[in-house]
Amino acid sequence: MKPSVPLIIIKIIHTLVWLFFNAVLAYLVFAISHNKIDKWIWIGLGSFLLEGMLLLIFKNTCPLTILARRYSDSIEDNFDIYLPNWLAKYNKIIYTSLLLVIIFMLIYRLVTNNQA
Repeated sequence: MKPSVPLIIIKIIHTLVWLFFNAVLAYLVFAISHNKIDKWIWIGLGSFLLEGMLLLIFKNTCPLTILARRYSDSIEDNFDIYLPNWLAKYNKIIYTSLLLVIIFMLIYRLVTNNQA
């Protein structure tokens, strides 16, 4: 079955949002590892906090997934995003783990910078 135009648009938007959060993660790792703790670190972490709150409000489901469900009855984990199925399935676990590592790196930087 060929996906509908609205589903394709949702998948593109969802994938772009996913890419945005990957760029934020990459920036956080770069900035923290280079000891460049600036406002963008806090804005990046704030964006993840907002995403987390959104997921809590929608019972651990992205609103784009809920919207895409209107246009698909697929049982695949990647029906609503252009990612490999395994990555769509474990996306939250992978990125939550990465974010926790980043937060611990940031805490380490903040503690060691204050001791100097």
